[in-house]
Amino acid sequence: MAIRLCRLGLIDYRTVRDLQLRLVGDLLAGQRGDTVLVTEHPAVFTLGRRGRRDHLLVSEVFLAERGIEVIHIERGGDITYHGPGQLVIYPVLDLRRLRRSVTEHVSMLEELMLRLAADCGVTARRDGRGRGIWCGGAKLGSVGIAVRHGVAYHGLALNVDPSLVPFTWINPCGLSGVRMTSLARECGRDIAIAAVTRTLPQHLQDLFGQPVESIDCDRLPWREAD
Repeated sequence: MAIRLCRLGLIDYRTVRDLQLRLVGDLLAGQRGDTVLVTEHPAVFTLGRRGRRDHLLVSEVFLAERGIEVIHIERGGDITYHGPGQLVIYPVLDLRRLRRSVTEHVSMLEELMLRLAADCGVTARRDGRGRGIWCGGAKLGSVGIAVRHGVAYHGLALNVDPSLVPFTWINPCGLSGVRMTSLARECGRDIAIAAVTRTLPQHLQDLFGQPVESIDCDRLPWREAD
């Protein structure tokens, strides 16, 4: 069965989170196959299950004045930032069918980011400080997932060309003193998300061992059935 790939464009975090939950429900009910969502979000901070409020280094009033929300969610990990120019990929996959452990799935998401970075001429690596990928001493991409009855959702965030200023307002992923970087900064040139994702279908097929089918957004369960 093919993995369905859908490019959502720039869309708010809550809408995509709700969409993921519906996709998880459909997968568990046997009504739909695996789906990978590709998106960007308007500026938002998310706080995972292990997240600590003191890793937010500015007040919520400060953020509210800038129209930025802090959302508590069920993924693993601590606090992170999403914003325009950051590539976010949410694979909603049945790990049991793929015969992948949670650890293997997380490693696969890291490998996907490493390959996308390499396509841009950036050599990144894993680091013992935490999950994700790094370039030099700076963090380039993050991973955080949730699993419900064997179905994985949430995913990865790869900094293509976002503003890096909001990362200074947090301890990214709960790590103090961590500097964030982006593909654009490492390459010294502007990079578009569309360019980075050109090779995404092939990488998904190679890593997950399934054919990939691109679909239109109107084939997704955007709202509950009446």
